[in-house]
Parts: sequence; C-alpha cells; structure tokens
Amino acid sequence: LRGSCEELFHEAGVPSFWLNLRERNEATRLLSEERLERAIGVIYRPETERMSHYFGARLAEQFDAVIHLDETRALEPLERTSTWEKGELPETYPFQV
Repeated sequence: LRGSCEELFHEAGVPSFWLNLRERNEATRLLSEERLERAIGVIYRPETERMSHYFGARLAEQFDAVIHLDETRALEPLERTSTWEKGELPETYPFQV
C-alpha cells in the first residue's frame, strides 16, 4: 500500500532483513516519519482495507528492531495424518461480523 512501511521495505529490494532501529542512520530516519502500518489480527475486509487495516505509526519510536520477510507462506504440519489435506484452507473468520 502506498505510504506504508511494507512498501518501503519491499522497495528496498532485499528479500529478508533485520534492522536495528536503535542505530542512527538513513533507515531509522525514514522510519521515524509517520507511515502506514498494517494492523495484526484484523478481520480482512478488502472493501475497507486502507481504513480498517492500517494506522499511522513511527516504527523507529515503536520498536527496537524490525524483521522483514518480503514473502511468506503457511506452515505445513510435521506429521501428516489422513485428516491433513494439502491446499487452500477454508475461511475461518467470523462470517456475521
């Protein structure tokens, strides 16, 4: 999303990194400016994503460090039983919210 921390991290072009926010450098200067931060644990609503999933934050003031992974995927169970099926998981979010 334009103006988000995630956009800045993705544009860096490094697939994964750890960033110490206690050091003074160009990265921490950029992260001291207010940017959009994605909320954790929200119910995904694509029609209101910007308003309901993001808030203004200054990461360098909020955290000591950031770990960024540009691409992630779901874990697969260590033990595959007959009840485990590879593929998309069913929707589990509240459907009447």
